[in-house]
Amino acid sequence: MATRPSGVGIGLRRRHFDELPRCERELDFLELCPENFVGAGALRGGRDRRVLDACIERWPILAHGVSMSLGGPDPLDRGYIRALKGLLDRLDAPFYTDHLCFVSVGGRSSQDLLPIPFCEAAVHHCARRIRALADQLERPVAVENISYYAQMPVPGGAGMGEGEFVRAVVEEADCLLLLDVNNIYVNAVNHDEDASESLRSLPVERSCQIHLAGHVREGPRLIDHHGAPVCDAVWALYREALALAGPIPTLIEWDTAVPALDVVLDEADRARAIWREVRAARSAAAEASA
Repeated sequence: MATRPSGVGIGLRRRHFDELPRCERELDFLELCPENFVGAGALRGGRDRRVLDACIERWPILAHGVSMSLGGPDPLDRGYIRALKGLLDRLDAPFYTDHLCFVSVGGRSSQDLLPIPFCEAAVHHCARRIRALADQLERPVAVENISYYAQMPVPGGAGMGEGEFVRAVVEEADCLLLLDVNNIYVNAVNHDEDASESLRSLPVERSCQIHLAGHVREGPRLIDHHGAPVCDAVWALYREALALAGPIPTLIEWDTAVPALDVVLDEADRARAIWREVRAARSAAAEASA
């Protein structure tokens, strides 16, 4: 079995390629976007490969995809999946994560993560594709709860809530959950819901990883843009998520207007402090009840 990372990590981003391999600050793992490292059926070489190899020597590395379109109508791309498996094997990745959404139709990418109708037919469709992907990658798959700004219509109007839908998918697919805490908060604000209730409606017990990120307000809505520090409300929700899921690996996502490495690591330090507090509290509670 591959070694599962622990603690708090950051994304492997091009702005930090030169200094990250020499970083001396505390850092528990990295996460990369595999679409940046595989193409034309093989792992790319050049500078990206050299930086990746240097990072592999120092940290566990996870892979988080953005293009699998697990809820979409197009067949899964077997050539890309073969190349992806090669990368995951090289990383010794314990699992692969992608989004519970659709991205492309008819071979054309939307360049965005689009919501799926929350209905029974979509549950079966997504679960079937997740199981097929896990079989081809020969490792577990985890799906992320996305941020969405419109709810897709459901034929006949017999729809589900987001939490009910996500739970139905992961249970039928027997897969894992990548719990994005910022997405929970953004959706709760945008759709006038309670963030804590939204968190608890998800299959948190299946979580293998947590994502934290920043968002921005545009008019009446919050936009999940991954280009700002984590806000206080999301930090509070993160603490609640850890109390429910346990101290699972947590990633700071910063993908737009990427700042200096030290700024991202400062966010990781804040997350790690909360992570350690919750871990200690859970350990103390377990000892007291033993």
